[in-house]
Amino acid sequence: MMDWTDRHCRMFHRVLTRHALLYTEMVTAAAIRHGDRQRLLGFSPAEQPVALQLGGSDPALLAEAARVGEDWGYGEINLNVGCPSDRVQDGRFGACLMAEPDMVAECFAAMRAAVKIPVTVKCRIGIDDQDEDEDLSRFVAAVAGAGCDTFIVHARKAWLQGLSPKENREVPPLNYARVHRLKQAMPQLAIILNGGLASLDQAEAEGAGLDGVMLGRAAYHDPWLLADVDRRVFGAANPVADRVAAVQAFLPYVEDQLGQGVWLSRITRHMLGLFHGQRGGRLWRQVLSTETCRAGAGVDVIHQALAAVAAASSRRAPDA
Repeated sequence: MMDWTDRHCRMFHRVLTRHALLYTEMVTAAAIRHGDRQRLLGFSPAEQPVALQLGGSDPALLAEAARVGEDWGYGEINLNVGCPSDRVQDGRFGACLMAEPDMVAECFAAMRAAVKIPVTVKCRIGIDDQDEDEDLSRFVAAVAGAGCDTFIVHARKAWLQGLSPKENREVPPLNYARVHRLKQAMPQLAIILNGGLASLDQAEAEGAGLDGVMLGRAAYHDPWLLADVDRRVFGAANPVADRVAAVQAFLPYVEDQLGQGVWLSRITRHMLGLFHGQRGGRLWRQVLSTETCRAGAGVDVIHQALAAVAAASSRRAPDA
């Protein structure tokens, strides 16, 4: 979810669910040492619970980054060993590290020793020609031996040669059964399912018997599916009754960010899918895509987009 789940995205999603654990986009340990920490790590306490996702392969550097993340107030540190992008491979982190379980175990151990908050690992079921059963079990056993008790498993292989990052999210077949076999073989571990889950119904069905599910692109492209998470998963009241109420609840944050000089388009790009599949959805996306980029654009543009949705909703023909 690099370049997607930034702080504006997380604040919008927090309007829709109070209880789901949110994750940052992946940040490299080196960037935390050398980069602008406010830009990379800054977040609002209102986002909690939120986990910081790290990438890297240097145990000492990852431990340092984990300590910084804890100091900044994150509630969990997650080591990403599942991202298949070319730039990740070039830096020797992400999914390519599944070929080096002992290295990942060393990295995890260093991070775990550096912080008091939970440290977790996100991985694939394998890479390239690895055997999905033997090699995944070997990888998880090695990292669990270093103290990791929670694994978020994307139920696809990553093909590091020949497939683009986008293709790696779509082409390798999903194998949810493999994740369930992992849980059955290692019931003492928390196993969380990720990959290809497109709805709460599917998430509940495929995640039965596991310890949780992670929704990524489905929640980004159709964020309204998060609006029923609190009731269905956590037995709590949903925070907003409808999409318009969600927008209204988000407006104070938007106004605050505009007052700090943030461009409206940087915020509203995460809202484009709110009316996905709804009458007026196309007009909502159109207004936000075209009008928020102009200098000085303010919340009036969001009201304009809502008015377009309302007008379309009053007509018979769908415009989603």
